[in-house]
Amino acid sequence: MLTRPQLDKYADVLVWGLLTSRTEPYKPGDVVLVQYELAALKLAEAVYAKLLERGISPVPRLALTPAMESAFYGKADEAQLVFQAPGQAELHENLHGAMHLLGPDSLTHLSGVDPKRIAAAAVARKPLRDILVRREERGEFSWTLCLYPTAELAAKAGLSKKDYAAQVVAACFLKDPDPVARWRALYEEVREIKAWLGSIKADYLHVESVGVDLKVSIGERRRWLGLSGHNIPSFEIFTSPDWRGVSGRYFADQPSYRSGNLVSGVRLTFKDGQVAEVSAEQGEQFVRKQLAMDPGASRIGEFSLTDRRFSRIDKFMANTLYDENFGGPNGNCHVAVGSSYSDTYDGDPASLDAARKAELGFNDSALHWDLVNTEPKRVRAHLADGSDVTIYEDGQFTY
Repeated sequence: MLTRPQLDKYADVLVWGLLTSRTEPYKPGDVVLVQYELAALKLAEAVYAKLLERGISPVPRLALTPAMESAFYGKADEAQLVFQAPGQAELHENLHGAMHLLGPDSLTHLSGVDPKRIAAAAVARKPLRDILVRREERGEFSWTLCLYPTAELAAKAGLSKKDYAAQVVAACFLKDPDPVARWRALYEEVREIKAWLGSIKADYLHVESVGVDLKVSIGERRRWLGLSGHNIPSFEIFTSPDWRGVSGRYFADQPSYRSGNLVSGVRLTFKDGQVAEVSAEQGEQFVRKQLAMDPGASRIGEFSLTDRRFSRIDKFMANTLYDENFGGPNGNCHVAVGSSYSDTYDGDPASLDAARKAELGFNDSALHWDLVNTEPKRVRAHLADGSDVTIYEDGQFTY
């Protein structure tokens, strides 16, 4: 669904993202996992060659196919469900980077699986993710994530294959003569906005739209992140708030596919940082089971805003990477229930142990699920002196 020149440009952008997202420079011999779904094979081949040219040692790995995933969750016994292959921890301890190339051929093959089984497997894999989080905090690891368009994605988004691919091309600037130069320029522009947001010492943010009336405590020692190279594309600017200071109601008007389930119209009411009420127009029982995955699953781990001036995404894409970066006429905000990002700590993340993270209100969970609101909205930062300043309105930052 992408031409050879577009694949080559896409690979260049992904390598830029990987290199940009790590605080310490890559060195020859560094090990990078290239995990890809079958539909993204051609993109994986292009990325593999470019990593070799840089002296990096790529480790290619094909992700489970839909048939394999269906067999795993349908047939695995309790021991197999949490089984980790020998060498997994050793591999993770020695990875310097990872590239995840999504290209799903099915979005609904797990719809009949008990979400508790999916949650059990996710919880069992969390120690491996924790290894990479610690390595990233030390500047030894980075990752980037992208999407290859497929017929399944197009069908679930209600678009033709041509129109779906066109969204990917536009979002990643693959028609530009030099898309990497375009990303570098945007990187600098977003850096200015992040610095401006960081200069506003807000006690909490107040988000207001037709369906949202939410107060979000920023917390101590926080910084705003965004366009770091981790996600391609990425237009969001986000932080991980103090989950204990979240209250009010939130509405995700954008649908979401997760673990084979289509969820829409999610409404959450927070009290003292915890989800106190939940409903959904579709998939409510699935939502409830996800929020019960572990103690942190019903708390907020991320708050994010996307400026419509940056994003070229104006269609529902049936994929979180694109949907959380939706631009359209009103931009978007999204919250993620579940785990926080420790690199939003305004200091050395490697200095944070579990106790200190808990003290600062960073959430911990095996879940991280972005729920998106695209309504027109206003976001005000409330300051310690009682005043407030509007930081986001009409789909864009007021900077």
